[in-house]
Amino acid sequence: MTLLTVTGLKAGYGNIQVLKGIDISVENGEFVTIVGANGAGKTTLLDTIIGILQADDGTIQFMNKRIEKEPSHVRVRDGLVLVPEGRNILIQMTVFENLLTGGYARKDQATLKKDAEAMLSSFPLLNARRDSLASVLSGGEQQMLTIARALMAKPKLLMIDEPSLGLAPLMIEEVFKIISDLRAQGITILLVEQNAVQALKLADRGYIIDQGQIVAQDSANILLKNFEELEKVYFGVQEL
Repeated sequence: MTLLTVTGLKAGYGNIQVLKGIDISVENGEFVTIVGANGAGKTTLLDTIIGILQADDGTIQFMNKRIEKEPSHVRVRDGLVLVPEGRNILIQMTVFENLLTGGYARKDQATLKKDAEAMLSSFPLLNARRDSLASVLSGGEQQMLTIARALMAKPKLLMIDEPSLGLAPLMIEEVFKIISDLRAQGITILLVEQNAVQALKLADRGYIIDQGQIVAQDSANILLKNFEELEKVYFGVQEL
């Protein structure tokens, strides 16, 4: 079953068009990654899919339903959930309170606290700080909290934007382990990541975006095999 189909998607900021006709899809149970250079349009794409940014043209279909005109909270309620770039946690709330906000759009509010307790059991580092303000967490712990908070929405498709951004190498390894575990649990994932090789190692399929357009797509294995050449062409890498 195809969960997400994006066709001819155009979006931008004012007179600046960033996305110039994007076509992507994600099947149920897949791990798909979108990689590209900084400024290629990766975050703009996810922001448009979730509804933070409105599409100028094209269609977004989620679970056989057109959603490009739906407000963000309706998309979240339907199971389309974003882990945003930069984490955006609520720093004056505790870890536990942040988790509760992740389920704001759920219909089953009665089980929210029970589910938050269960979520903490899956994230031992967060459990140790459950009553601490989110502002005292390290960058890696904040990223874990952002992922855990998104999972509280019970996503059918989890979109993750640049989870390694600004993290120390050891914490990047821990965050990617969490994402790998989510994949093993059968969660459908659409990942945007600056570490293209690491992302492709986890993914089933990949897209390369350049200047607001999809310029390559294939199985992750094939993209990895050809990555050195693709990197020279699309990632601004120059031979010395």
